[in-house]
Amino acid sequence: MLLASGQRTAREEVDAYRVLAQVSPAAYLPRLAAALLRLGYGTDTGKKHAACLALCEEAVAVARSIDPAEPTREDVLYRALDWCQRELYVLDRGAEGFALRAEMLAMGRARAARSGDPVVQGLREWAAGLSEAGRYAEAADAMSELVAAVLPGGSRSADLAPLFLEWIAALHDAGRSGEALAAFETLVGREGAEAAEERGPSTSHLHVLIGHAHMLDIHGRGEQAALVRQGALALLTQLAESGERQSWSGHRASFWAVLLSYSGAEGDRPGPGGPRPPSGAAPLPWSSDAKRRYVDGRHALRTEVDALAPRAAEDPDRYLAELVRLHRALTVRSAVYWAQRTHLFAERMRSLFDDGVDLARRLSRHDPAGGTRILARVLIDRSIFHTAAHEFAPALADFREALGCLGEAG
Repeated sequence: MLLASGQRTAREEVDAYRVLAQVSPAAYLPRLAAALLRLGYGTDTGKKHAACLALCEEAVAVARSIDPAEPTREDVLYRALDWCQRELYVLDRGAEGFALRAEMLAMGRARAARSGDPVVQGLREWAAGLSEAGRYAEAADAMSELVAAVLPGGSRSADLAPLFLEWIAALHDAGRSGEALAAFETLVGREGAEAAEERGPSTSHLHVLIGHAHMLDIHGRGEQAALVRQGALALLTQLAESGERQSWSGHRASFWAVLLSYSGAEGDRPGPGGPRPPSGAAPLPWSSDAKRRYVDGRHALRTEVDALAPRAAEDPDRYLAELVRLHRALTVRSAVYWAQRTHLFAERMRSLFDDGVDLARRLSRHDPAGGTRILARVLIDRSIFHTAAHEFAPALADFREALGCLGEAG
């Protein structure tokens, strides 16, 4: 069957390799493990198998049965463990998935010790799991170890920026504000250098400046934050006049949304009884359970916003500020979702940002003392959205108005 012409299905390959692995395990056990994973995730049908977890677990068992002397065993086992832990998280069996991540990390450390490579495979996923479990101090230590290993390799800022944001988020969640601010300052410097040398987009530099200012604000360093915002204003003015000096591919398209989620984390209280994504981390290393809870939570937020809107109109003293908070949480979560779908994000997100600004204006008129600063935050949110959509003139108008609300227009 394997030698016949024509394309084979994953099901046929699994059946064949199960037979052949009994007589030639060195040759066919690795192929059987790979075929089981393909069958589980429906790579030839486009539909995940109903018994996906069982197939992943069989792939792990097959990989473990490979002779330890075989050079491919480690890679095959690591891949099977990785796919299996993902499926466990999907099925809300996070404790079991986390245990497999621990095994993956142990394998990564053993490999790094043998090879002398300072970058430990599995450390990033381990840190994300720690954060979701609320073990923030350990997550911060793991991310600090990873960044320290990666930095000397001379990686470009485009590769490092998402990693830096995860590191900053872990430090922040662990209460290590001084380290988080220092890391943010380093990221701003790297992004600025890349933009100046035309090795990266100026919009990414702008976004990290705005994110840095927000972090300075929440840690009580308002004067420094105001100075950083003036630097962002100068850069945005330049972008409004001349645009980006060259076009860039979409590999950083979701960067703005990650920074937006960081600034909105304090107003988006996660539901109880499940994993909490680290504030400001990109969705890539999250477990499937955390992604689903975060993204699917948009629907519940939409329902809350719609139910609260008429109450806020009747009794703004009691409900308007909460409506603005919930709407902003909905907007941020939606931005994280749609930024992964770059061709649709502007069209899907525009009305949410516009409605958020309208609500914040109402709050500012109703409660100038408390609402004006909230309006500034929401205007900056929309300004970031406009820059991501390369709409620099309206972005500049929003940013200038926000600075006026903060008393920083001069």
